[in-house]
Amino acid sequence: MNELKKKLDVDRLFGHYDALLTKKQRDLVIAYYHDDLSLGEIAERDGVSRNAVFDQLKKTVRKLEGYEAKLHLATREEKRNEIIKAMDKATDDKRVKALLEALKRVE
Repeated sequence: MNELKKKLDVDRLFGHYDALLTKKQRDLVIAYYHDDLSLGEIAERDGVSRNAVFDQLKKTVRKLEGYEAKLHLATREEKRNEIIKAMDKATDDKRVKALLEALKRVE
């Protein structure tokens, strides 16, 4: 898996499951995937080894993937969005389009 796709996947999962992580795990994902800090920079900031950061990051990502495997929130959201887009293209009815827009905002 290329690095960009991995970052996008982790970001998508993080958006759904961040509340299930510890503060330390959230901070680590934010630092690495959002703030684009290197493993070495995070290690220096936190006073730990680069390897410790790597291991913790790997465990945290596996945890996010495990939540998705059990709960499927991100997958369901993707499918809902695909259906909404298809319905939007399939109709010119203004009432239906308004309802689809309302449905998008619920998410």
